[in-house]
Amino acid sequence: MNQLTRLVKEEEAQTTTEYALVILGAAAVAGALIAWASGGDTIKNFFNKVFQKLSSGL
Repeated sequence: MNQLTRLVKEEEAQTTTEYALVILGAAAVAGALIAWASGGDTIKNFFNKVFQKLSSGL
C-alpha cells in the first residue's frame, strides 16, 4: 500500500510539473508576440519570416 501511495503522489507531482511547463511555454509565446506587436525588430523579423513561410505553404 505504501508503494501505491508513493506512486500516486509522484504522478500528481508530474502532472503539476507538466502544467507549470505548459504555462511557462504559453507565457514565453505571449511575451514574444507582445514584443513583436510592439515593434521589437529582431522578434518582428522572426515572426514575419514564420508567417511568410506558413502563408506560402512551407
